[in-house]
This record gives sequence, C-alpha cells and structure tokens, in this order.
Amino acid sequence: MMLALLKALSDSTRLRLLGILSHGEFTVQELTAILAMGQSRISRHLRILTDVGVASVKRQGTWGYYGLDRKNPLFQAIWEHLQEHLEEMDDWRADRRNLISILEERRVRSQRFFDQHACRWDRLTRDLLPVADYRDELLDQIPDCSTLLEVGCGTGGLLLSLRGRAERLLAVDHSLAMLNEARRRCGPVEGRAIEFRLGEMSHLPLGDGEVDWAVLNMVLHHAPQPAAVLQELARVLVPGGGLTIADLQRHDREWVRDELADQWLGFGVEELENWFIAAGFCRPLVSRISGREQQCPVLLCMGRKAQHSSQIMTKIGNTSNRQPC
Repeated sequence: MMLALLKALSDSTRLRLLGILSHGEFTVQELTAILAMGQSRISRHLRILTDVGVASVKRQGTWGYYGLDRKNPLFQAIWEHLQEHLEEMDDWRADRRNLISILEERRVRSQRFFDQHACRWDRLTRDLLPVADYRDELLDQIPDCSTLLEVGCGTGGLLLSLRGRAERLLAVDHSLAMLNEARRRCGPVEGRAIEFRLGEMSHLPLGDGEVDWAVLNMVLHHAPQPAAVLQELARVLVPGGGLTIADLQRHDREWVRDELADQWLGFGVEELENWFIAAGFCRPLVSRISGREQQCPVLLCMGRKAQHSSQIMTKIGNTSNRQPC
C-alpha cells in the first residue's frame, strides 16, 4: 500500500488535483475547468487517487463531488510537507486562479438568486421543500449569552425569536435584498437593536473571538465551501463558544439546485462531525428530526469550540471513540 501511495503522489497532475481538493469538494466538470484538461484524463487520475485512498467521491443525486480523504496517516504526514511546495509547479498559479473563479461562480450564482427572490423566499421554501418541524428544538439549543450571531439570516424569520437571547444580536447575510426584508420584518424596537451586516459566511465581517454563540439555520447547503464556513465560525467564536446548525439531511431532490439555489443536497452526520472537528470544535451532538410524509428530515448539530488544543479530536473519519467537551 505504501508503494502504491508513493507512486500515486509522484505525478504532477495528481499533485495538482490534490492541491485543489484540499480547498473543497468539486465535480469532474469543475475540475476539468480548473486544470484545463479533458474529462477522461481527469477521471483517470481521480480513479488512481481514490484507489489508494487519498481522495473520495461523495454522491449528491446524480452528481459526484470529489474531495481529499485524510484518513490515511501516512498520506496526512506526507501531504503536510508536499502542499508547502505546490507553488514550485509551473501550473499551480493558474490552477489557483481557476479554482478561485469556480468558487466565485458558486457564490455569485447563489447571491444573484437570493437578490432576485428575497421578497418571496419564505413562500418558495414553504411550498417547494417542506421540512420537519424543528424550530423549537433548535431554539432550545441556544443559550442566553452576551453576543449571538445568526449567519445567513435571510428574511429574518428566526431573528424575532433570538432577540431576547442576547445582549447583542448580530445578523449577517450576503444578499442585500434579504437583509432589507429582514429589517422590515423585525421592525423598529425599543431597547436592544439587531445589528445587520452584509457579508459572506466564509469571510464574516467580525473580529476574532467576538461571538459567544452562532446559529446557521438552513444555510450551510447554500455554501460554496461548507468546511470553510465552520473554520470561519471557529475564528469569530470565543474559546468554549457554541455553534448550532440546522440543515437538511442528505436527500435526492436534485431540482432544488435550480429552484432554490441549493449547492448541496443536504448532509450526512459523519461529514458534519468531521467538519466540526477539523475546524477546532469538540465532537458535536447531532440529532435527526423526522417529519411527516413528503417532509425532508432535518439534522440539528451543536458543538463548542475547544478551549485548548488537547480537546480537539484529530482522528477524522472514525467517530467511535470521540468524546464531547
């Protein structure tokens, strides 16, 4: 196995592929655009990388997303050194520019959709994709605190219930039209006002350690890079601060990509756990909420940012012996 791994890593195209996959999950079509190569060539290299266990494919309906597989300790040790030298390859700078372009396409497509549909977003989601009733359980996970953040606040449907939970309530969204709808919905109030901010969930307009608790309510499946979102949330949370995520369990309703601008068809428990741990959180608590027939199940995921490095579990992919903080 060691020789097969080393042989797989000896090819410059496969190293470029691994460099790209270290930044997220991508379809073969996206990878052909980034590397400016034919699909058959890209597929052959991906097959070699998956055969030796350093890349994996996640099925989302009929689409397949390839990502880096970090479970192999030998590869993880080697990769930490290899990625420092990617700049030495002639094509890597062009690859990186194309990678940024692909991620920007995802972001712009999502932002344009929400700007266009902000005024009827609530009706769209209610009519097109009914979900299990999870709101009370979500709110039960959010404690009273000093500074509370909702990322991707949308039209403000949750903000009214969060208003009394914190001395300071922040609401961030990347769509100005959505923020305007949220302002109208919440209206003027006496006492503590909600602070509305325009920003991307992977580049939050907040300082380090500014937030005690953060909430993402049906937002993560719109993110171009979900893992990067959790890393950014870890940055803005205080040590020991908490994060609650409500999102769709993985499903096969592929039409939501066009009708609701969903980037991902929900998530699995293990990938959410892995993203939490990789971002510096303790093992999260995950619960599944089932609904009536035709309602999409919801995953509630709650975890705390580790207060020191010894609390972070690094054995990604094996959840059997992880303990929460």
